[in-house]
Amino acid sequence: MHILAVDDDEPIRELLASYLAGEGYRVTTAQDTASARQALDGDPVDLVVCDLRLPDGDGLGLVRQIRTESQIPVIILSSKDQDVDRIVGLELGADDYLTKPFNPRELLARIKAVLRRVSNDARPARSADELRAVVQFANWELDLTAQRLRGQEGREVELTKAEFGLLAAFVKRPQRVLTRDQLLDLTRVDGAEVFDRSIDVLILRLRRKIEANPKEPRIIKTERGAGYVFDAKVRTV
Repeated sequence: MHILAVDDDEPIRELLASYLAGEGYRVTTAQDTASARQALDGDPVDLVVCDLRLPDGDGLGLVRQIRTESQIPVIILSSKDQDVDRIVGLELGADDYLTKPFNPRELLARIKAVLRRVSNDARPARSADELRAVVQFANWELDLTAQRLRGQEGREVELTKAEFGLLAAFVKRPQRVLTRDQLLDLTRVDGAEVFDRSIDVLILRLRRKIEANPKEPRIIKTERGAGYVFDAKVRTV
């Protein structure tokens, strides 16, 4: 990663160049806005560390130019008496700031955090299809994202929020005996509002909707004295 360090203070430039190079970064230094702009016109820069007080111009102007012409992240260096300039810099689009005198380790941590954030933002967004989790069991298809249940013929069966939460808890844990208490906890995690023995009522309602014969269930089975088991094979589409 290539970092441009802009500061009119030579000891600070040398400190930044030495410390960041030791951490594996390639560092270019600039003492004023002119040399900074020249560096930006050269090899691609991944991040700019910029002092706000520069001898040939306002560092804020450089920040404004960088943000207008690119998405290169900027970390501002400022003195304690530059609060207003720092705020303006952030309003112009700077990503972070650090007050002088600063600890190089803290600057390094901020650089890593900004670069990580920029990298995450640059990742292509997943499409709705990629985000969707669809599972099939028996003759049913359950869309866990859209919260829709469809039969083999494509007919959609309406589920309440509580029914969906319970069914989602089951399909995520097939062939496992789940107690009422476990189901209560799991359905709360899945966003449903289920309480106490209403689990039994919900299971009766689900059986009426997904079982061929609710009186002789083959999908949601009762394990007497233990709880319930989702006894259908589940596969992700």
